[in-house]
Amino acid sequence: MMETQEEVINSFSQIFSLPLSELLFRIVVAIAIVFVGRLISKWLTRAAKRAMDRAKTDQMLISFLGNITYYALLLIVTVIALGVLGFPTTSIIAVLGAATLAIGLALQDSIANLASGVLIIFLRPFRIGDYVETSDEEGFVTDIRLFHTLLTTRDNKAIYLPNKDVMGNNITNYSDTPLIRIDLVYGIGYSDDVLQAKRILEEIVVANDLVAKDPAPVIAVKELGDSSVNLIAWAYVEVKNEMIVTYNITEQVKVRFDQEGISIPFPQRDIHLFQPN
Repeated sequence: MMETQEEVINSFSQIFSLPLSELLFRIVVAIAIVFVGRLISKWLTRAAKRAMDRAKTDQMLISFLGNITYYALLLIVTVIALGVLGFPTTSIIAVLGAATLAIGLALQDSIANLASGVLIIFLRPFRIGDYVETSDEEGFVTDIRLFHTLLTTRDNKAIYLPNKDVMGNNITNYSDTPLIRIDLVYGIGYSDDVLQAKRILEEIVVANDLVAKDPAPVIAVKELGDSSVNLIAWAYVEVKNEMIVTYNITEQVKVRFDQEGISIPFPQRDIHLFQPN
């Protein structure tokens, strides 16, 4: 290893002892190799992704392998450029190997993220496009990269989660099943007609085109609260429609209850004052 380091150090002195014209020529050629090599790396990566896409490879695997391919090609281009400058390529590879080991020990978290990324790819707890909850965050899986997973929230925010945190926590995949159940709770006054309110709520839920017919919606009295009789509606929807269905039904419930004279009470408390005399 010491001999390899000495070779690299000696090559520095040899390179800078070259005539200025030859040194500049080598530098220009090396820069050109890096520039062209980067373009070729991008092109080859895109070509590999298209080939995997035609082979109907999982999108998650395509993205992950595409990243590995791109950075591996960049490493090869860098070694070639250093060789053109005059550095011994075998020594460079040996030094890179030793440096990789040292960096790996120093960057254990990054290595853990990389290993976790590989596990995500092959265990497939989720796929690109799935809606998941993990590490106290939730959103649609947009991309799985070497060191992190990218989620996009409902309000279009990007969340970058380290892969080791994803694999080290519980993962709830809402897209594993085609439908999820939403629980909609609405309170009515104790003096209101419960059966009428249930009928209205059922009509609204069943009429919504985004609510699944099978399993059928369920309407019931959830509880007798302090200030209201609370009705609950179970409705099954696709995860992408969860919020719009919730908002739509809630608005219609308010309109229909007002039209039918059904009250939606607010919490209230009776206070009794006692005087000694």
